[in-house]
Amino acid sequence: MTTAPPDTDPGARRVLALASSALVVLVAEPLYLLVDTAVVGHLGAVPLAGLAVGGVVLAQVASLGTFLAYGTTARAARHHGAGNRAAAVAEGVAATWIAVLVGLLVVAVVWLAAPWVADLLGGGGAVSDAATGWLRIAVWGAPGILVALAGHGWMRGVQYTRRPIVVVLAGNGLSAVLCPLLVYGIGPFPALGLEGSAWANVGAQATVGLLFVGALVLERVSLRPRLADMRAQFGLGRDLLLRSAAFQACFLSATAVAARFGAPSVAAHQIVLQLWTFMVTVLDALAIAAQSLVGAALGAASVGVARRVSGRVTRYGLVLGVVAGLVFAATAGVLPGVFTPDPAVRDVVPQAWWFFVALQPIAAYVFALDGVLLGAGDAAYLRRITVGSALGAFLPTIWLSLVLDWGLAGIWAGLSLFIVARAVAVGLRVRGEAWAVTGT
Repeated sequence: MTTAPPDTDPGARRVLALASSALVVLVAEPLYLLVDTAVVGHLGAVPLAGLAVGGVVLAQVASLGTFLAYGTTARAARHHGAGNRAAAVAEGVAATWIAVLVGLLVVAVVWLAAPWVADLLGGGGAVSDAATGWLRIAVWGAPGILVALAGHGWMRGVQYTRRPIVVVLAGNGLSAVLCPLLVYGIGPFPALGLEGSAWANVGAQATVGLLFVGALVLERVSLRPRLADMRAQFGLGRDLLLRSAAFQACFLSATAVAARFGAPSVAAHQIVLQLWTFMVTVLDALAIAAQSLVGAALGAASVGVARRVSGRVTRYGLVLGVVAGLVFAATAGVLPGVFTPDPAVRDVVPQAWWFFVALQPIAAYVFALDGVLLGAGDAAYLRRITVGSALGAFLPTIWLSLVLDWGLAGIWAGLSLFIVARAVAVGLRVRGEAWAVTGT
């Protein structure tokens, strides 16, 4: 694959091509999770609450592993921009080895700690028991989750967009079919209830992980682990990991507090949180395009192109965020009922819903500029502002909502403060010069 000349602006068509292919990949997992939520939701409030508690733990594993995708994209894109594809793919090999090793460690730790974590987040009782059973099965998919993140990272870096679509659709399509079969017991399949959802998750993640390993094999590069490359990955990954840890502390705390308001509250939180995760993923498609194009531009020593890409993805993101907000406002009376027939759960949903609606344009702005700074490798700054916003806004508001009995409204007010603080910080950063460092 050839590299564009340093002064060539990739243009709107290239931005949208990368974003649209990334969007297909990104929405596959949240769409499956929405299907999973709808399938389990019809089992009752307790299984849905158990899925909420167990699912948020597994989501944190995936989120903590995003350093494998974002860090690899940033490093691979710079090599790609400089015309060295072999070095870009080698970043994928290093990231995949890290994914396998970390994934096996995660399986051991989470399997052992599942009852304690479920009690901590679920408040004990039937919800915690349901979460423990689900989590101890679903965690076996962790190595596949992390290998897939590494695969997305190097493929985005070299602007290779078609194969990830095929891989992800194959894995998640299989799982979407298996989920209702295993949960409800259709035909020859046993009725496993909530645990059927966990087995469907494992099947999807294992399939996707193996297909990404196969893609590396087809590149005909050395698959031997190179410690120097792995150390370099960890160097950038350290800041991304700490940034992800701040996110996880916030969302785990949010689920723990919601659980203490009762099963209807945590179930309602699960519904709105899954829709939030879905929209974050949609908005992140533009951020991924920005990562790839900004990294390649800076690798080719073209700051002007990097800035033009930044402006373009921000404008597109704001338009998308406004449209999303309008759609969710219009469907407020209908959409929650798709996920649960329980009137007690539906009655609580509005406490979070209107925060979710109002945040769409602001979140779009934040994620677009996150993509620009991630593509530039400006991970240390992103780590600082994320940790600062978490400690100064999100976490205090969440725990005050528990003490003062604010319910889900308090939890989602904390998320709103968190997003606004980050919007101010990334906006100021991109206006300056410190992030636009050129070279590999």
